[in-house]
Amino acid sequence: MNLDTREPMIDTLGVLETAALLRELTAGLIAVAGFDEALDRLVRIARDAVPGVDCCGFTALRAGEPAGVAASDPARAELDDLRHGPDTPAMTAIRRREMITAADLAEESPWPAWAERARGLGVHGVISAPVDVDEQVIGAINLYAESAGALTPRHQLTAMLLAEHAGLLLAAARDRERQAARADQLDTTLLAEGVVGQAVGVIMTQRGCPAPEALDVLRSAASSLDIPLREVAERLVLTVSRPRDN
Repeated sequence: MNLDTREPMIDTLGVLETAALLRELTAGLIAVAGFDEALDRLVRIARDAVPGVDCCGFTALRAGEPAGVAASDPARAELDDLRHGPDTPAMTAIRRREMITAADLAEESPWPAWAERARGLGVHGVISAPVDVDEQVIGAINLYAESAGALTPRHQLTAMLLAEHAGLLLAAARDRERQAARADQLDTTLLAEGVVGQAVGVIMTQRGCPAPEALDVLRSAASSLDIPLREVAERLVLTVSRPRDN
């Protein structure tokens, strides 16, 4: 087992293989709206794209929230889950802020209980690389091999690339998630306001559509007319409330 990642890497990923890996990772995560969905895609892509890796997991620590976990193989998810104990390769990588590798878990391990569970699940090698997402979330991506000695310096470089690139993509997913939450909160506030809520009610009645769709119609009208949303709502409510001439 080797916990020192400063040894020279004698193998390197080819340029085309590296580009293909990062391109696939970007395509899989770039449009994902939720952080948890992004984690699920990340571990599946890593498992399928990296030769010699039999499963992949992610351990996430979020400020003020329980640790999160994603696993390409649900039957082995406990290897990434800190509820089974914090003495794991992932936590070692996170604490030390460096990549951790154990090529053969049958040898002496600094995580004896974890290593025993891993071997019981058919895992005999691991690489954990720390991932910085943002000021509230840190984590580690974990690559697992069923065969002892299957993880090489080439896999260490792969893990490093995955960690660096995934950190950027996961940060973007977190940002999209926060923006969506703010938009939902804004929608709720607007729907609760008198004149906007009334206008939305009018559109719902006229079109037979739900409130979010009616609010989008109102927003589209405001954008097309280049006037504030509240003014569009006031005009609509005023129009429908006028008595019609006989």
